[in-house]
Amino acid sequence: MKFRRISLARLKSGLFWRTFLLLGVLTTLSMASWTGMISWVQRGPQAQQLAAQVISVVTITRAALTHSAPELRTELLFDLVSNEGIRVFLLEENDEVDPPPDIALMPDIERLVKAKLGKNTRFSARVNGMRGFWVSFNIGEDAYWLMLERERIPWLTGIQWLGWAAVVSLVSLLGAAAISSLVNAPLRRLTVAARAIAQGRRPEPLPEKGPQEIRQANRSFNQMVDDLQQVESDRAVILAGISHDLRTPLTRMQLEVEMADLTPDARDGMKSDLAQMDAIIAQFLDYAKPTESSTFVPVDVPAMLDEVAHEVSRLPDVKVTTDIACDVQLRGNVTDLKRVFHNLIENARRYGKTPGTDVAEIDIRCTVKGMHTARRVTIEVQDHGVGVPEDRMAELLKPFTRLDESRSQANGAGLGLAIVERVLLRHGAELQLSNREGGGLSIQITMDAI
Repeated sequence: MKFRRISLARLKSGLFWRTFLLLGVLTTLSMASWTGMISWVQRGPQAQQLAAQVISVVTITRAALTHSAPELRTELLFDLVSNEGIRVFLLEENDEVDPPPDIALMPDIERLVKAKLGKNTRFSARVNGMRGFWVSFNIGEDAYWLMLERERIPWLTGIQWLGWAAVVSLVSLLGAAAISSLVNAPLRRLTVAARAIAQGRRPEPLPEKGPQEIRQANRSFNQMVDDLQQVESDRAVILAGISHDLRTPLTRMQLEVEMADLTPDARDGMKSDLAQMDAIIAQFLDYAKPTESSTFVPVDVPAMLDEVAHEVSRLPDVKVTTDIACDVQLRGNVTDLKRVFHNLIENARRYGKTPGTDVAEIDIRCTVKGMHTARRVTIEVQDHGVGVPEDRMAELLKPFTRLDESRSQANGAGLGLAIVERVLLRHGAELQLSNREGGGLSIQITMDAI
Protein backbone atom coordinates (compact mmCIF):
# COMPACT_ATOMS: atom_id res chain seq x y z
CA MET A 1 0.00 0.00 0.00
CA LYS A 2 2.85 2.38 0.76
CA PHE A 3 4.44 1.69 -2.63
CA ARG A 4 1.11 2.32 -4.31
CA ARG A 5 0.66 5.64 -2.52
CA ILE A 6 4.16 6.73 -3.54
CA SER A 7 3.56 5.69 -7.14
CA LEU A 8 0.24 7.54 -7.32
CA ALA A 9 1.82 10.63 -5.79
CA ARG A 10 4.61 10.58 -8.36
CA LEU A 11 2.08 9.96 -11.11
CA LYS A 12 0.07 13.01 -10.06
CA SER A 13 2.98 15.37 -9.47
CA GLY A 14 5.57 14.37 -12.09
CA LEU A 15 5.62 16.46 -15.27
CA PHE A 16 7.01 13.50 -17.25
CA TRP A 17 4.10 11.25 -16.29
CA ARG A 18 1.52 13.96 -16.83
CA THR A 19 2.86 14.68 -20.33
CA PHE A 20 3.17 10.98 -21.10
CA LEU A 21 -0.37 10.20 -19.96
CA LEU A 22 -1.79 13.16 -21.89
CA LEU A 23 -0.01 12.19 -25.10
CA GLY A 24 -0.84 8.52 -24.52
CA VAL A 25 -4.55 9.22 -24.08
CA LEU A 26 -4.62 11.48 -27.14
CA THR A 27 -2.81 8.96 -29.36
CA THR A 28 -4.95 6.08 -28.10
CA LEU A 29 -8.16 8.01 -28.78
CA SER A 30 -6.84 9.00 -32.20
CA MET A 31 -5.97 5.39 -33.01
CA ALA A 32 -9.38 4.16 -31.86
CA SER A 33 -11.12 6.79 -34.00
CA TRP A 34 -8.90 6.02 -36.99
CA THR A 35 -9.46 2.27 -36.66
CA GLY A 36 -13.22 2.69 -36.41
CA MET A 37 -13.36 5.09 -39.35
CA ILE A 38 -11.16 2.94 -41.62
CA SER A 39 -13.13 -0.17 -40.69
CA TRP A 40 -16.42 1.59 -41.50
CA VAL A 41 -15.16 3.13 -44.77
CA GLN A 42 -13.61 -0.11 -46.05
CA ARG A 43 -16.46 -2.35 -45.01
CA GLY A 44 -18.49 -1.87 -48.22
CA PRO A 45 -15.62 -2.23 -50.75
CA GLN A 46 -14.13 -5.19 -48.89
CA ALA A 47 -17.49 -6.97 -48.74
CA GLN A 48 -17.97 -6.40 -52.49
CA GLN A 49 -14.48 -7.73 -53.22
CA LEU A 50 -14.97 -10.89 -51.17
CA ALA A 51 -18.46 -11.47 -52.56
CA ALA A 52 -17.16 -11.08 -56.13
CA GLN A 53 -14.41 -13.60 -55.40
CA VAL A 54 -16.91 -16.13 -54.02
CA ILE A 55 -19.30 -15.61 -56.94
CA SER A 56 -16.45 -16.00 -59.43
CA VAL A 57 -15.19 -19.24 -57.87
CA VAL A 58 -18.68 -20.75 -57.65
CA THR A 59 -19.59 -19.73 -61.21
CA ILE A 60 -16.37 -21.06 -62.73
CA THR A 61 -16.55 -24.30 -60.74
CA ARG A 62 -20.18 -24.87 -61.71
CA ALA A 63 -19.44 -24.16 -65.37
CA ALA A 64 -16.43 -26.50 -65.34
CA LEU A 65 -18.43 -29.32 -63.80
CA THR A 66 -21.40 -28.72 -66.11
CA HIS A 67 -19.44 -28.77 -69.36
CA SER A 68 -16.86 -31.44 -68.52
CA ALA A 69 -17.24 -35.03 -69.64
CA PRO A 70 -18.54 -37.32 -66.86
CA GLU A 71 -15.41 -39.48 -66.98
CA LEU A 72 -13.20 -36.41 -66.45
CA ARG A 73 -15.07 -34.91 -63.49
CA THR A 74 -13.12 -36.94 -60.92
CA GLU A 75 -9.83 -35.68 -62.33
CA LEU A 76 -11.25 -32.13 -62.44
CA LEU A 77 -12.28 -32.28 -58.78
CA PHE A 78 -8.81 -33.54 -57.85
CA ASP A 79 -7.20 -30.63 -59.70
CA LEU A 80 -9.48 -28.14 -57.93
CA VAL A 81 -8.45 -29.53 -54.54
CA SER A 82 -4.73 -29.78 -55.21
CA ASN A 83 -4.24 -26.57 -57.21
CA GLU A 84 -6.95 -24.18 -56.03
CA GLY A 85 -7.84 -25.43 -52.56
CA ILE A 86 -11.47 -25.87 -53.68
CA ARG A 87 -13.51 -28.87 -52.66
CA VAL A 88 -16.95 -29.86 -53.94
CA PHE A 89 -19.28 -32.11 -51.96
CA LEU A 90 -22.79 -33.31 -52.57
CA LEU A 91 -25.24 -31.50 -50.28
CA GLU A 92 -27.12 -34.01 -48.18
CA GLU A 93 -30.20 -33.44 -46.08
CA ASN A 94 -28.52 -34.88 -42.99
CA ASP A 95 -25.41 -32.69 -43.19
CA GLU A 96 -24.38 -31.11 -39.88
CA VAL A 97 -24.27 -27.44 -40.82
CA ASP A 98 -22.89 -24.71 -38.52
CA PRO A 99 -23.81 -21.02 -38.85
CA PRO A 100 -21.82 -18.77 -41.22
CA PRO A 101 -18.51 -17.26 -40.07
CA ASP A 102 -19.00 -14.73 -37.28
CA ILE A 103 -17.47 -11.66 -38.93
CA ALA A 104 -18.80 -8.14 -39.40
CA LEU A 105 -18.74 -8.40 -43.23
CA MET A 106 -20.76 -11.62 -43.43
CA PRO A 107 -24.26 -10.05 -43.75
CA ASP A 108 -23.09 -7.89 -46.68
CA ILE A 109 -21.34 -10.86 -48.34
CA GLU A 110 -24.48 -13.02 -48.00
CA ARG A 111 -26.66 -10.30 -49.50
CA LEU A 112 -24.38 -9.73 -52.51
CA VAL A 113 -23.78 -13.45 -53.22
CA LYS A 114 -27.48 -14.34 -52.94
CA ALA A 115 -28.29 -11.55 -55.37
CA LYS A 116 -26.15 -13.34 -58.00
CA LEU A 117 -26.44 -17.03 -57.12
CA GLY A 118 -29.97 -17.12 -55.79
CA LYS A 119 -31.72 -16.53 -52.52
CA ASN A 120 -31.48 -20.22 -51.57
CA THR A 121 -27.69 -20.05 -51.36
CA ARG A 122 -26.48 -21.23 -47.98
CA PHE A 123 -23.33 -20.37 -46.04
CA SER A 124 -21.52 -22.17 -43.24
CA ALA A 125 -18.28 -22.10 -41.30
CA ARG A 126 -18.27 -25.88 -40.70
CA VAL A 127 -20.05 -28.78 -42.39
CA ASN A 128 -19.80 -32.27 -40.97
CA GLY A 129 -16.95 -31.16 -38.75
CA MET A 130 -14.82 -29.70 -41.57
CA ARG A 131 -13.83 -26.06 -41.14
CA GLY A 132 -13.74 -23.71 -44.10
CA PHE A 133 -15.85 -21.21 -45.99
CA TRP A 134 -18.81 -23.21 -47.26
CA VAL A 135 -21.28 -21.96 -49.90
CA SER A 136 -23.98 -23.99 -51.66
CA PHE A 137 -24.85 -23.98 -55.37
CA ASN A 138 -27.07 -25.99 -57.71
CA ILE A 139 -26.42 -27.82 -60.95
CA GLY A 140 -29.82 -28.67 -62.31
CA GLU A 141 -31.73 -30.50 -59.61
CA ASP A 142 -28.64 -31.42 -57.61
CA ALA A 143 -27.29 -29.31 -54.75
CA TYR A 144 -23.61 -29.11 -53.86
CA TRP A 145 -21.33 -27.64 -51.27
CA LEU A 146 -18.27 -25.69 -52.36
CA MET A 147 -15.66 -25.35 -49.64
CA LEU A 148 -12.92 -22.74 -49.80
CA GLU A 149 -10.00 -22.85 -47.43
CA ARG A 150 -10.25 -19.90 -45.04
CA GLU A 151 -6.86 -18.65 -46.20
CA ARG A 152 -8.37 -17.90 -49.63
CA ILE A 153 -10.78 -15.38 -48.06
CA PRO A 154 -8.55 -12.42 -47.06
CA TRP A 155 -10.95 -10.72 -44.67
CA LEU A 156 -9.79 -8.78 -41.66
CA THR A 157 -11.32 -9.96 -38.42
CA GLY A 158 -11.95 -7.73 -35.43
CA ILE A 159 -9.04 -9.38 -33.63
CA GLN A 160 -6.72 -8.48 -36.52
CA TRP A 161 -7.93 -4.89 -36.44
CA LEU A 162 -7.35 -4.80 -32.70
CA GLY A 163 -3.89 -6.32 -33.15
CA TRP A 164 -2.90 -3.68 -35.68
CA ALA A 165 -4.34 -0.95 -33.50
CA ALA A 166 -2.46 -2.31 -30.48
CA VAL A 167 0.85 -2.32 -32.38
CA VAL A 168 0.35 1.22 -33.64
CA SER A 169 -0.77 2.34 -30.16
CA LEU A 170 2.33 0.79 -28.61
CA VAL A 171 4.56 2.61 -31.10
CA SER A 172 2.65 5.82 -30.37
CA LEU A 173 3.09 5.36 -26.61
CA LEU A 174 6.82 4.81 -27.08
CA GLY A 175 6.90 8.02 -29.10
CA ALA A 176 4.95 9.78 -26.36
CA ALA A 177 7.48 8.56 -23.79
CA ALA A 178 10.35 9.86 -25.94
CA ILE A 179 8.64 13.24 -26.39
CA SER A 180 7.89 13.47 -22.67
CA SER A 181 11.50 12.67 -21.86
CA LEU A 182 12.75 15.35 -24.25
CA VAL A 183 10.36 17.90 -22.75
CA ASN A 184 11.23 16.91 -19.18
CA ALA A 185 15.02 16.71 -19.61
CA PRO A 186 15.71 20.50 -19.41
CA LEU A 187 13.50 20.80 -16.32
CA ARG A 188 15.22 17.81 -14.75
CA ARG A 189 18.63 19.43 -15.31
CA LEU A 190 17.30 22.68 -13.85
CA THR A 191 16.00 20.82 -10.78
CA VAL A 192 19.35 19.08 -10.21
CA ALA A 193 21.19 22.39 -10.54
CA ALA A 194 18.81 24.15 -8.13
CA ARG A 195 19.25 21.32 -5.61
CA ALA A 196 23.03 21.70 -5.89
CA ILE A 197 22.73 25.40 -5.03
CA ALA A 198 20.53 24.55 -2.05
CA GLN A 199 23.30 22.22 -0.82
CA GLY A 200 25.93 24.95 -1.15
CA ARG A 201 27.52 23.60 -4.34
CA ARG A 202 28.08 25.43 -7.62
CA PRO A 203 26.38 23.48 -10.43
CA GLU A 204 27.68 23.08 -13.95
CA PRO A 205 26.34 25.77 -16.33
CA LEU A 206 23.11 24.72 -18.01
CA PRO A 207 23.25 24.41 -21.83
CA GLU A 208 21.86 27.53 -23.47
CA LYS A 209 20.36 25.74 -26.46
CA GLY A 210 17.05 24.29 -27.55
CA PRO A 211 13.69 26.08 -27.68
CA GLN A 212 13.66 29.79 -26.96
CA GLU A 213 11.92 29.42 -23.60
CA ILE A 214 14.45 26.82 -22.41
CA ARG A 215 17.37 28.94 -23.60
CA GLN A 216 16.07 31.99 -21.77
CA ALA A 217 15.40 30.02 -18.56
CA ASN A 218 18.85 28.40 -18.59
CA ARG A 219 20.56 31.70 -19.41
CA SER A 220 18.76 33.41 -16.53
CA PHE A 221 19.63 30.55 -14.17
CA ASN A 222 23.31 30.64 -15.15
CA GLN A 223 23.32 34.40 -14.57
CA MET A 224 21.72 33.88 -11.17
CA VAL A 225 24.42 31.35 -10.24
CA ASP A 226 27.14 33.82 -11.23
CA ASP A 227 25.44 36.58 -9.23
CA LEU A 228 25.16 34.34 -6.17
CA GLN A 229 28.82 33.44 -6.49
CA GLN A 230 29.71 37.12 -6.61
CA VAL A 231 27.52 37.79 -3.57
CA GLU A 232 29.31 35.01 -1.67
CA SER A 233 32.68 36.48 -2.63
CA ASP A 234 31.64 39.99 -1.60
CA ARG A 235 30.22 38.67 1.65
CA ALA A 236 33.50 36.94 2.50
CA VAL A 237 35.32 40.25 2.03
CA ILE A 238 32.74 42.10 4.15
CA LEU A 239 32.92 39.48 6.90
CA ALA A 240 36.69 39.76 7.02
CA GLY A 241 36.33 43.52 7.42
CA ILE A 242 33.66 43.17 10.10
CA SER A 243 35.79 40.71 12.05
CA HIS A 244 38.72 43.12 12.02
CA ASP A 245 36.77 46.35 12.58
CA LEU A 246 34.71 45.02 15.49
CA ARG A 247 37.21 42.85 17.29
CA THR A 248 40.00 45.42 17.27
CA PRO A 249 37.98 47.88 19.45
CA LEU A 250 36.85 45.00 21.65
CA THR A 251 40.45 43.99 22.26
CA ARG A 252 41.35 47.58 23.11
CA MET A 253 38.38 47.80 25.49
CA GLN A 254 39.46 44.58 27.21
CA LEU A 255 42.92 46.08 27.79
CA GLU A 256 41.42 49.30 29.12
CA VAL A 257 39.16 47.34 31.48
CA GLU A 258 42.17 45.48 32.83
CA MET A 259 44.06 48.73 33.39
CA ALA A 260 41.14 50.83 34.67
CA ASP A 261 40.66 51.57 38.34
CA LEU A 262 37.52 49.50 38.85
CA THR A 263 36.11 47.38 41.58
CA PRO A 264 36.50 43.63 41.04
CA ASP A 265 32.76 43.18 40.50
CA ALA A 266 32.61 45.97 37.92
CA ARG A 267 35.70 44.64 36.13
CA ASP A 268 34.32 41.10 36.02
CA GLY A 269 30.96 42.36 34.76
CA MET A 270 32.53 44.39 31.95
CA LYS A 271 34.83 41.52 30.98
CA SER A 272 31.80 39.21 30.85
CA ASP A 273 29.93 41.68 28.64
CA LEU A 274 32.89 42.02 26.28
CA ALA A 275 33.28 38.23 26.10
CA GLN A 276 29.60 37.90 25.29
CA MET A 277 29.91 40.52 22.53
CA ASP A 278 32.88 38.64 21.09
CA ALA A 279 30.88 35.38 21.17
CA ILE A 280 27.97 37.05 19.38
CA ILE A 281 30.30 38.33 16.64
CA ALA A 282 31.72 34.82 16.29
CA GLN A 283 28.19 33.43 15.90
CA PHE A 284 27.36 35.97 13.21
CA LEU A 285 30.52 35.07 11.31
CA ASP A 286 29.88 31.34 11.62
CA TYR A 287 26.29 31.75 10.40
CA ALA A 288 27.29 33.81 7.36
CA LYS A 289 30.44 31.87 6.48
CA PRO A 290 30.01 29.77 3.29
CA THR A 291 30.93 26.10 3.15
CA GLU A 292 32.48 25.10 -0.17
CA SER A 293 31.94 21.51 -1.30
CA SER A 294 35.40 21.64 -2.87
CA THR A 295 36.80 21.45 0.68
CA PHE A 296 34.99 18.17 1.42
CA VAL A 297 37.23 15.24 2.25
CA PRO A 298 36.61 11.76 3.71
CA VAL A 299 35.91 12.18 7.43
CA ASP A 300 36.40 9.36 9.93
CA VAL A 301 33.22 9.65 11.99
CA PRO A 302 34.34 7.74 15.14
CA ALA A 303 37.65 9.64 15.27
CA MET A 304 35.91 13.00 14.85
CA LEU A 305 33.33 12.28 17.55
CA ASP A 306 35.99 10.95 19.93
CA GLU A 307 37.99 14.13 19.41
CA VAL A 308 34.96 16.32 20.10
CA ALA A 309 34.10 14.33 23.24
CA HIS A 310 37.70 14.62 24.46
CA GLU A 311 37.74 18.39 23.88
CA VAL A 312 34.57 19.01 25.90
CA SER A 313 35.50 16.57 28.67
CA ARG A 314 37.59 19.34 30.28
CA LEU A 315 34.45 21.36 30.98
CA PRO A 316 33.43 20.90 34.64
CA ASP A 317 29.68 21.04 34.01
CA VAL A 318 29.55 18.57 31.09
CA LYS A 319 29.42 14.77 31.27
CA VAL A 320 29.58 13.08 27.86
CA THR A 321 28.72 9.41 27.27
CA THR A 322 29.55 7.99 23.83
CA ASP A 323 28.45 4.94 21.89
CA ILE A 324 30.27 5.40 18.57
CA ALA A 325 31.53 1.95 17.70
CA CYS A 326 30.65 2.53 14.04
CA ASP A 327 33.39 2.12 11.46
CA VAL A 328 32.20 4.56 8.80
CA GLN A 329 33.33 7.59 6.83
CA LEU A 330 31.46 10.44 5.18
CA ARG A 331 32.42 13.33 2.92
CA GLY A 332 32.46 16.77 4.48
CA ASN A 333 34.44 19.64 5.92
CA VAL A 334 35.81 18.28 9.17
CA THR A 335 36.17 21.74 10.74
CA ASP A 336 32.56 22.64 10.03
CA LEU A 337 31.29 19.26 11.21
CA LYS A 338 33.21 19.60 14.48
CA ARG A 339 31.70 23.06 14.88
CA VAL A 340 28.26 21.48 14.48
CA PHE A 341 28.78 19.06 17.36
CA HIS A 342 30.45 21.69 19.53
CA ASN A 343 27.40 23.91 19.00
CA LEU A 344 25.05 21.06 19.91
CA ILE A 345 27.04 20.29 23.06
CA GLU A 346 27.19 23.97 23.99
CA ASN A 347 23.44 24.23 23.43
CA ALA A 348 22.89 21.26 25.78
CA ARG A 349 25.38 22.73 28.27
CA ARG A 350 23.44 25.98 28.44
CA TYR A 351 19.86 24.79 28.25
CA GLY A 352 19.81 21.02 28.81
CA LYS A 353 21.29 20.47 32.24
CA THR A 354 19.79 17.64 34.23
CA PRO A 355 17.10 19.00 36.60
CA GLY A 356 18.37 19.33 40.16
CA THR A 357 22.02 19.38 39.11
CA ASP A 358 24.47 21.79 37.54
CA VAL A 359 25.71 19.23 35.04
CA ALA A 360 24.65 18.62 31.44
CA GLU A 361 24.56 14.88 30.80
CA ILE A 362 25.01 14.37 27.05
CA ASP A 363 24.76 11.09 25.14
CA ILE A 364 26.36 10.77 21.68
CA ARG A 365 25.45 7.69 19.66
CA CYS A 366 26.33 6.67 16.10
CA THR A 367 24.52 4.01 14.04
CA VAL A 368 24.81 2.86 10.42
CA LYS A 369 22.01 1.47 8.26
CA GLY A 370 22.02 0.08 4.74
CA MET A 371 24.51 -1.90 2.72
CA HIS A 372 27.48 -0.94 0.54
CA THR A 373 26.84 2.29 -1.44
CA ALA A 374 23.41 2.83 0.16
CA ARG A 375 24.70 3.17 3.73
CA ARG A 376 23.41 6.02 5.90
CA VAL A 377 25.00 7.15 9.15
CA THR A 378 22.87 8.62 11.94
CA ILE A 379 24.50 10.58 14.77
CA GLU A 380 22.29 11.32 17.76
CA VAL A 381 23.04 13.91 20.44
CA GLN A 382 20.78 13.80 23.52
CA ASP A 383 20.62 15.74 26.75
CA HIS A 384 18.70 14.95 29.96
CA GLY A 385 17.16 18.37 30.47
CA VAL A 386 13.55 19.49 30.47
CA GLY A 387 13.11 19.28 26.70
CA VAL A 388 11.16 21.65 24.48
CA PRO A 389 7.39 22.07 24.04
CA GLU A 390 6.32 20.15 20.94
CA ASP A 391 4.47 23.12 19.46
CA ARG A 392 7.62 25.25 19.63
CA MET A 393 10.12 22.69 18.36
CA ALA A 394 10.39 24.30 14.90
CA GLU A 395 11.30 27.67 16.44
CA LEU A 396 14.64 26.27 17.62
CA LEU A 397 16.01 26.39 14.07
CA LYS A 398 14.96 29.98 13.39
CA PRO A 399 17.81 32.53 13.52
CA PHE A 400 17.85 34.95 16.47
CA THR A 401 15.31 32.86 18.39
CA ARG A 402 15.54 31.70 22.02
CA LEU A 403 12.86 29.90 23.97
CA ASP A 404 13.33 32.00 27.07
CA GLU A 405 10.53 30.32 29.00
CA SER A 406 12.47 27.08 29.32
CA ARG A 407 15.98 28.35 28.62
CA SER A 408 16.82 30.95 31.15
CA GLN A 409 20.19 32.11 29.88
CA ALA A 410 20.46 34.71 27.15
CA ASN A 411 24.06 34.33 26.07
CA GLY A 412 24.64 34.50 22.32
CA ALA A 413 22.43 35.74 19.52
CA GLY A 414 20.20 32.70 19.16
CA LEU A 415 22.13 31.37 16.15
CA GLY A 416 23.52 28.09 17.53
CA LEU A 417 21.05 25.64 15.98
CA ALA A 418 20.55 27.88 12.93
CA ILE A 419 24.29 27.54 12.26
CA VAL A 420 23.99 23.78 12.70
CA GLU A 421 21.14 23.55 10.21
CA ARG A 422 22.93 25.77 7.70
CA VAL A 423 26.13 23.71 7.78
CA LEU A 424 24.27 20.39 7.61
CA LEU A 425 22.16 21.57 4.69
CA ARG A 426 25.31 22.25 2.70
CA HIS A 427 26.51 18.75 3.56
CA GLY A 428 23.27 17.23 2.24
CA ALA A 429 22.37 16.01 5.74
CA GLU A 430 18.98 15.65 7.41
CA LEU A 431 18.33 17.23 10.82
CA GLN A 432 15.54 16.03 13.08
CA LEU A 433 14.61 17.36 16.53
CA SER A 434 12.46 15.54 19.06
CA ASN A 435 11.96 15.24 22.79
CA ARG A 436 13.79 12.37 24.42
CA GLU A 437 11.71 9.79 26.23
CA GLY A 438 12.28 10.47 29.89
CA GLY A 439 13.10 14.14 29.38
CA GLY A 440 15.56 16.11 27.33
CA LEU A 441 16.13 17.07 23.70
CA SER A 442 17.23 14.57 21.05
CA ILE A 443 18.89 15.78 17.84
CA GLN A 444 19.43 13.31 15.00
CA ILE A 445 21.75 13.98 12.05
CA THR A 446 21.58 11.60 9.08
CA MET A 447 24.10 11.67 6.23
CA ASP A 448 25.25 9.45 3.37
CA ALA A 449 28.24 7.29 4.19
CA ILE A 450 31.06 6.45 1.78
